Amino acid sequence: MRKDVRILLVGEPKVGKTSLIMSLVSEEFPDEVPLRAEEITIPADVTPERVPTHIVDYSEAEQSDEQLYQEISKANVICIVYSVNNKKSIEKVTSHWIPLINDRTDKDSRVPLILVGNKSDLVEHSSMETILPIMNQYQDIETCVECSAKNLKNISELFYYAQKAVLHPTGPLYCPEEKELKPSCIKALTRIFKVSDLDNDGILNDNELNFFQRTCFNTPLAPQALEDVKNVVRRNMTDGVKDNGLTLKGFLFLHTLFIQRGRHETTWTVLRRFGYDDDLELTQEYLFPLIKIPSDCTTELNHNAYLFLQSVFDKHDKDRDCALSPDEVKDLFKVFPYMPWGPDVNNTVCTNDQGWITYQGYLSQWTLTTYLDVQRSLEYLGYLGYSIIYEQESQAAAITVTRNKRIDLQKKQTQRSVFRCNVLGARNSGKSGFLQAFLGKNLQGQRRIREDHKSFYAISTTYVYGQEKYLLLHEVMPDFDFLSEADLACDVVCLVYDINNPRSFEYCAKVYKQYFIDSKTPCVVIAAKSDLHETRQHYSLSPQEFCRKHKLHPPQPFTCNTTDAPNKDIYTRLTTMAMYPHARLRCMCACNRCTYCLCQNLLKSELLRNIKAQIRRVVFNRLKGWVEAVGGYLLSEADFILTQQVSAVSSVEGFIFMEASAEHLIPSERHMAQADLKNSTFWLRASVGATVCAVLGFAMYRALLKQR
Repeated sequence: MRKDVRILLVGEPKVGKTSLIMSLVSEEFPDEVPLRAEEITIPADVTPERVPTHIVDYSEAEQSDEQLYQEISKANVICIVYSVNNKKSIEKVTSHWIPLINDRTDKDSRVPLILVGNKSDLVEHSSMETILPIMNQYQDIETCVECSAKNLKNISELFYYAQKAVLHPTGPLYCPEEKELKPSCIKALTRIFKVSDLDNDGILNDNELNFFQRTCFNTPLAPQALEDVKNVVRRNMTDGVKDNGLTLKGFLFLHTLFIQRGRHETTWTVLRRFGYDDDLELTQEYLFPLIKIPSDCTTELNHNAYLFLQSVFDKHDKDRDCALSPDEVKDLFKVFPYMPWGPDVNNTVCTNDQGWITYQGYLSQWTLTTYLDVQRSLEYLGYLGYSIIYEQESQAAAITVTRNKRIDLQKKQTQRSVFRCNVLGARNSGKSGFLQAFLGKNLQGQRRIREDHKSFYAISTTYVYGQEKYLLLHEVMPDFDFLSEADLACDVVCLVYDINNPRSFEYCAKVYKQYFIDSKTPCVVIAAKSDLHETRQHYSLSPQEFCRKHKLHPPQPFTCNTTDAPNKDIYTRLTTMAMYPHARLRCMCACNRCTYCLCQNLLKSELLRNIKAQIRRVVFNRLKGWVEAVGGYLLSEADFILTQQVSAVSSVEGFIFMEASAEHLIPSERHMAQADLKNSTFWLRASVGATVCAVLGFAMYRALLKQR
């Protein structure tokens, strides 16, 4: 909507242009009328539309033609004033003024015209019979008003209609010749209907109509008013109402009726509430609200945004299979002016066996868009009507800007949910396979991907300590000399090499030494295609020696040449490293065979917990029976047997550790350092020792208590 309105009054001399302006301002007819009134500004709080209004007078006696042309070019609406008792002034409307104005304005942006018949107090008849043919001839004429500056008749209405012609023009909405809405208006109203149809059943039920009414006009409709609206549609259309709800045809008919009855401000109120400008295009302010993103911060969708996107998914998943078929995707994006997702999306997120985007993949794609291009995400949410459905000021309310990563490092914790992993490696090293394996596609499934449908991104969810996080993998093109800041900005780095290619690891080593050796970004070396024969790399150090020298984890074997979906443990480890870059993971495997995994599993085992609980229960039961016993500081034979049982448990645990410790002597099976082995062994033995001490302590306490 315009911020102000500029009204220009033109016409033949002595028709009362200046008198109309002065009567409006002073609310009385002036005794003396000057040749020309000065420009008048009416404040916004005085006008009905709450918009400042500038009223400009024209006098042929005081102004030149050039000045007139300048005023015509600046005017938003032009009132052509004629005298109802002067036929010559009426003839001049078509012979002089309308052609003059049309010559001075562009055809694509014609200024609305209002015909003003002044001095109606001097005649008893109306001039409308003469004016109606003129209005039918010229489409730019919005309306005609007969008034009297002397009697103050229709003075306020005149300038209200002038304002209305600017703020709520009929031209973009309606074609009077064909008596129907224009295509651009139909397109805009159709989008509004689909956004308001919350259950996507093709009709607006009473709840949806009330929500629409409250959204646009801040007040709901009474039940009787709703029925009256539907009855009007029923009387004029056979398919305007279905299942007691308003169809799209009925919705469009109502707005046609509003415009035909001169209430086009109602349609404009609806259009502007849903973000449209005077050209029926969504405004830049609506699609791209201002959002500030400091450096080293990322953007994510918040909880309300995910709830909204979930409702949109449910709305269009008609077969309830938790996936969007191609037809359902097209239906979802009908409110968009273009298709935002290309065929590469199916290779960027998780899909089902049919290749359809799953619910998790749908949310992942939105997460990816928000992370990489938040402005695009705001635009998409605007098309879907997020700010309207959730009654927010703008789509910016759906975005969370994370705090600076340096603060996360200082506090050693993060609140982020999306982590980026850049995947680097030489050509044909297996980077694309690593990305597609994250989406559950093995080598056989990857071979079916068309070359023009490949994606350099893959995103899905992982779980770190029970928390759902998004891991975004980005395949960086192998151009060693021209790695940009975007290629280096990430939370964790994957250096991928082909174990079957002797020259593959050299690229990873050079990239690490050039860009990441002094970086705080965690790095992981991936030994891809581990199902193939491993050849010696043509580099001064082997991959294992290189990792040991630079204190990196040993190369992680990986292959996507499997019958089932590839293993995803490595992706969980990557997410963990991205979340806790300050911490060094003791083990990068999940094999359940190495010392670390065995110790961790034993500590968490149900058997050990049951044994400890049984021991405590036996000890407490025995202590109750010691009231009659005599023994000083010595324990009874039964207690000694119990202590032996505890020692036996400790011996069994020690034996398990001895067996597990032997594994680290085999180089090919080594998964953790000797220091880590000692650390995990220490804590397990400490746990067993604490249990034994507790048993002995209770026994001695009871014995001493009995002595006293």
